[in-house]
Amino acid sequence: MQKKTGLVLEGGAMRGLFTAGVLDVMMEQKLLFDGAIGVSAGACFGCNYKSGQIGRSLRYNLKYCKDKRYCSVYSLLKTGDLYGAEFCYHTLPETLDRFDYDTYRKHPMEFHVVCTDIETGKPVYHAIPEMDYEALEWIRASASMPMVSRVVEIGGRKMLDGGMTDPIPLAYFESRGYGRNVVILTQPREYRKESNKTIPMLKIALRNYPKAIEVMRNRHTVYNQTTQYVFEAEKAGRAFVICPPEALPIKRITRDAKLLQQVYEIGRSVAIRQLPALRSFLQQP
Repeated sequence: MQKKTGLVLEGGAMRGLFTAGVLDVMMEQKLLFDGAIGVSAGACFGCNYKSGQIGRSLRYNLKYCKDKRYCSVYSLLKTGDLYGAEFCYHTLPETLDRFDYDTYRKHPMEFHVVCTDIETGKPVYHAIPEMDYEALEWIRASASMPMVSRVVEIGGRKMLDGGMTDPIPLAYFESRGYGRNVVILTQPREYRKESNKTIPMLKIALRNYPKAIEVMRNRHTVYNQTTQYVFEAEKAGRAFVICPPEALPIKRITRDAKLLQQVYEIGRSVAIRQLPALRSFLQQP
């Protein structure tokens, strides 16, 4: 029996342009998956796979990266969000660079996002069969980084960045029957996350959510255990990993269009180089 194929997309804020480059190549090659799950930037950019919009992630980032409504200290001070919630998650996809809602709805691929419930300190997994206002709020929640984002409230839950609790949700997708997964990382293979140096500030920002503080204190351990699981799955033949050959020349947050383009092109080049092996992986019985 053919196993379901999945796409598992790590976050990383603007490192996600690497993922966008990989995904565009895969869309150009018409590679199909039964489902995809994205975390943070992986959710923001990954939804374009289901809507079939090649180049959209790069296009709007290049056009609006220096727009103060998109990402700026001005937005943070005015709205409480470094990445402007209304502009990024509603004005942009509804008006300025329209998201293809109809194609997304008709595409058979499942799409899931991961958020973190900051009251329980647990990951929340949510399927998005149709893109609407609430669905975009789920994607916003998945990408809402602590300290520079407001808490997003949906369905009685208070949520922030999914990367806090399940940064690479391969195990979750496997539990849903996705037996062969392509995992796109935004850090090189040798990367290991170190303990969080901003815990004193997080204790203030998340003072009403002690379990969220504990999550952030242990985040590096969870991340390193998760990447170990991913590479063990790769060795076992259950996963195909695509990641940068070395640390990407970009910070999590940048407004430099040239750097965004460069990281996107790195993603494209890595994907093109790995295409033969990727096709072989996906065609295995």
